[in-house]
Amino acid sequence: MPDQDVRLQHLKVWLDEQLAILFADQGWGAVPPATLTAASSDASFRRYFRWEGEGRSFVVMDAPPPQENCKPFVDIAFLLAKSGINVPKIYAEDLERGFLLLNDLGNKTYLDVIDSENADALFSDALQALLAFQQLPMVAPLPSYDVALLRRELELFPEWYVKRELGVELDSTQQQQWQRISDLLIDSALAQPKVLVHRDYMPRNLMLSEPNPGVLDFQDAVYGPVTYDVTCLFKDAFLSWPEERVRGWLESYWQQASALNIPVQPDFEDFLRASDLMGVQRHLKVIGIFARICHRDGKPRYLADVPRFFSYIEAVIARRPELAELQALFTSLRGGATA
Repeated sequence: MPDQDVRLQHLKVWLDEQLAILFADQGWGAVPPATLTAASSDASFRRYFRWEGEGRSFVVMDAPPPQENCKPFVDIAFLLAKSGINVPKIYAEDLERGFLLLNDLGNKTYLDVIDSENADALFSDALQALLAFQQLPMVAPLPSYDVALLRRELELFPEWYVKRELGVELDSTQQQQWQRISDLLIDSALAQPKVLVHRDYMPRNLMLSEPNPGVLDFQDAVYGPVTYDVTCLFKDAFLSWPEERVRGWLESYWQQASALNIPVQPDFEDFLRASDLMGVQRHLKVIGIFARICHRDGKPRYLADVPRFFSYIEAVIARRPELAELQALFTSLRGGATA
């Protein structure tokens, strides 16, 4: 029997035990007949299932050790809930085996429902949640977005996209270009004021819920650059918006953050530059991750969104002369890949 099927059997046994305890504690009577269906899976090893029976529903997370660790999810959920953010309530946990029983925040993500007409309202709600957790004091024992983490993320691009996807080895000139580009992006990120950073604050991880939004996938949170999450929100992996509209949303966030004394850059143009460079760092990282998911994990579908990231990066290059060397590197890589 495949390992995942064995895990699913263990999960079902654990779930039956926990539901019996939960229903008894809540005075809900006997656990009714129910269905357990796949709710979603993501680019990691985690899986989610939805339990539904007689008008009640729960979500079950399967996060297999050693690839996944549930403890950060549990700890950060508690932290965010204290600030009034709508995150999953944890009814039961088995951290050793990687099982969590959660309340159900709904089955519609922002990505499922957002369009040009409702985007302003949905993003307004998303910004309120973002502003709430950016106001949290930085006292939790979370890691920082430091030089090592930023560089490790950036190195995913040459290691997995350039080498594995394009089949190109960087020559000495390209390696020097890459190091200078990396240094520029890292220096810009480290120069920014720090706040709590979700790291994947995007429509796919926001649920249409009450209160709106429900926030998921926050287990990799760190303390890091103030522009990171808002840039991630509006320059998404799976859908794009006109640049002028993005600029308007960024300005709305910047104004609200300033009024709340969140440490954004005092000048909006400086904020935009920091956001642009932060976005380039993230997008290079994600291109590398999507290539890794294809070549290491056998999930090629994510590569279809790589052109979107290059479009984001090239739009920034066009207005940021300091990134001309990145354009030169892209041009030389395309030549090498087609040679």
